[in-house]
Amino acid sequence: MKPSVESNGNFFRATAEDREVFERTGCLMVRGLFNPSEAKLLNEVARRDSDMERAATARSDAAGGRTVLAVRDDLGDDLFSTIACCQRVADNAAYLMDEEVYHYHHKLMQKEPRVGGAWEWHQDYGYWYNYGCLSPRMLSCYIAIDRASKSNGCLQTIPGSHHLGRLDHGKVGGQTGAELERVEAILETMPLEYAEMEPGDGLFFHASVLHRSDQNKSEDPRWSFIVCFNTRSNSPYKKIRHNGYQPLQVVDDAAVMAFAQ
Repeated sequence: MKPSVESNGNFFRATAEDREVFERTGCLMVRGLFNPSEAKLLNEVARRDSDMERAATARSDAAGGRTVLAVRDDLGDDLFSTIACCQRVADNAAYLMDEEVYHYHHKLMQKEPRVGGAWEWHQDYGYWYNYGCLSPRMLSCYIAIDRASKSNGCLQTIPGSHHLGRLDHGKVGGQTGAELERVEAILETMPLEYAEMEPGDGLFFHASVLHRSDQNKSEDPRWSFIVCFNTRSNSPYKKIRHNGYQPLQVVDDAAVMAFAQ
C-alpha cells in the first residue's frame, strides 16, 4: 500500500510531509513501526493473554464468516496499554491530528485460517458518531501482528474517502456497514488499496476512511492490534460507549521491550 514511509534506526517520528500525506489521503503506512523483536513479543503476548481472551467476542459477516475481537477501554500495566501509550503511537497520532489525543479504546483482532470472516465496508466514525462524538476528528493505529496479505484478508482502504463525510450505515450480517450502493459509486472514482503488511508495520488511518477486509481463506492467521484515539476537543457530549477525555500518560518507546525481561 502507498504512500508509506520507513522508520529509521530510532523510533518513528512523523514529519510535516507525513502529516500532509495523512491529511490528503487519511492514511499513513509506517514500515517497521515496531522492530522484529517487538513484533515477536507482541505476537507471543497476544496469543497467551487470558484477559484479552475472556474479553473476546465474535462478529459474523454477511456470508457467515467469523472474526473474533477483544475490545478494552481501560489502560493498565500490560504490553497492549504500553503500546497504546508509547510515543511512536500516541505522539504521532497527536501530531497527525494536530491536536492533543486521548485513548478511546484498543482492540485485538483475530482472523483465523480458513474461517476468519470479512469486515464489510465501513467508516469507524459510522459507529463512533452514535457514541456521542460530534466530529470525526479521530484516528486509529493498526499494527500487524501476523503478516497481512490479500490471501489472508488484509485491510483494504479507499484513500481520500475521509473527505466525503459520514455515510449512512446499517446492519450487514452481524456487523454495521456503509451503504453499499454509495460505496460502489465511490469506487468508480476513487482507488482501492490493499494494506499488505509485515509484523510490526503500522497504519495510521482517519476515522472517516472507508475500509474493509475479505475473509481469510488461507492457511495463515491474520491477527492485528488496533489503538483508537479521539481528540480532546471531540470528547463525547454524553457517555454511551468508550472513553471521554482523560489526559494520556505517554510512555517512552523503549518501555515496550521491558515486557520481554
